[in-house]
Amino acid sequence: MVARYFKGTNQLTAFYFKQQRFKILVWLIGLIGITLSVASAYPSIYNDEESRQAASLTMDNPVMVAMLGTGYEMEEYVNSVGAVFANEMLLFTAIAVAIMSILLVGRATRGDEEEGRIEMVRALSVGRLSSVSAIMIVIVSTNILLAILTGIGLASLGIEGVDLEGSLLYGSILGATGLLFASFTAVFAQVTETSRGTTMFSFMLLIIAYLIRAIGDVSSEELSWISPLGWTVKTGVFVENDWWPVVLSCIVAIMFGVIAFYLHSIRDLGAGFIAARKGKTHASPFLQTSLGLALRLQRTNIIAWAIGLFILSSSFGAILGDLETYFAENEFMQAFIVIDSDYTMTEQFITLLMAIMSLISLVPAVMVILKVKGEETRNLTENYYTRAISRTRVLGSHFLLAVVVSFIMQSLVALGLWSVGEVVMDEAISFDTTFASAYVYLPAIWVVISLVIGLVGVVPKLTGLIWLYVVFCFVVVYLGDLFDFPEWMNNLSVFDYIPQIPIDNVNFMAMVVLILISFVLSIIGFSGYNRRDISG
Repeated sequence: MVARYFKGTNQLTAFYFKQQRFKILVWLIGLIGITLSVASAYPSIYNDEESRQAASLTMDNPVMVAMLGTGYEMEEYVNSVGAVFANEMLLFTAIAVAIMSILLVGRATRGDEEEGRIEMVRALSVGRLSSVSAIMIVIVSTNILLAILTGIGLASLGIEGVDLEGSLLYGSILGATGLLFASFTAVFAQVTETSRGTTMFSFMLLIIAYLIRAIGDVSSEELSWISPLGWTVKTGVFVENDWWPVVLSCIVAIMFGVIAFYLHSIRDLGAGFIAARKGKTHASPFLQTSLGLALRLQRTNIIAWAIGLFILSSSFGAILGDLETYFAENEFMQAFIVIDSDYTMTEQFITLLMAIMSLISLVPAVMVILKVKGEETRNLTENYYTRAISRTRVLGSHFLLAVVVSFIMQSLVALGLWSVGEVVMDEAISFDTTFASAYVYLPAIWVVISLVIGLVGVVPKLTGLIWLYVVFCFVVVYLGDLFDFPEWMNNLSVFDYIPQIPIDNVNFMAMVVLILISFVLSIIGFSGYNRRDISG
């Protein structure tokens, strides 16, 4: 009796593997390649006892604990390069795996349902739960493959302190985190009515999990256990090798997976348990414009990202007050850190923090532009062009909205850091410095926005590649100085040309060049969009 609900699962599993094979391959190559290449560089970076002691002392700083999670004892750092690697890389890699699972599950479940593909599948002789079960099999297989290949790859490098058990645990943590957030996304796909809502709630949960873990690791260890990402950093990889957080993650993933299957079995196709709010009978004059409609369609997403970024920046601002005290009292660390007498340690740390936050701010701005491609894919763009409206106006409305969103996000990042830092710090960073360090990244963000415009206008099928470039920029910003990447590689990241205020002077020529590049890419994109055929 139950088997009829899963009829055709094998055939659909093969279909989804074929459909998603390129995305899965790119994610696996990227995640495994970055993990192994970074790990192989650690023995040359931390090649003596003093450098490992420096890494250990750095993790005594609450700001670093909030960013990376709790560290190990100094003796464990000294005896194992693997401990340093796990402490600095595990959390961010796990977040990247979570993002992979969220995007794959959200697109294949609610995304396909929203676009009518699931209805076509249901027209065949298949069971009610066959499509969702096939999707989950694909995601489970992908995460298991990631765990195995990562574990075997790390063990084969022959790095001091990176043993087989620890390597397999490292890979298993990544796979378990991916499965956990895949199950969360599967539940949200049943609750919401749109793919946008599914991914938005999933990403918000990821941000909340990171914030709870950060606050808990700094102030209350019990609080960090509430967050799934808190379990990730409690495994003691390459030291204690505790497997039970992985088991816990898998158990919770199974529980939410079962909930997702049950909810899918009792709801109507195309419906969600949170019904969409009924709209107004008559649209306002602003809503009848292309800009007003673009803003209305993405209002919830923009507000959610704005709140998340402000909370995230405020949480870092709350712990900046301990930064100066930590370095002032630690003579050993002063020997390893070059401190410019004209700038405080906090001001220097802000440069890295602001670069990372700017990359996060880039995400909602890029999503605004990709909405044009998403609407076209679902054949909704024709609703625009049944009216007397030009393509330039439609694309230009999204471009303008993306620019405004980038400005708002950077403003909230600066406001969160400055406002909370003003309260907790004896010598807070000035208002001008904080906002200048945020706004200086706007030209780089605009270049990426214009690059998306170019892809939408010229090669719309490749718009998804923009996320690979965003990840690449993050790797360069976060690991470029640490691993001494070649100059040509750093130059490929547009964020590499941004001066680090207040350490560097503002290079107005670089800013002008970036704005000109943004202008040229936008012109190419608008021209291509006006010339090419529109899908549907």
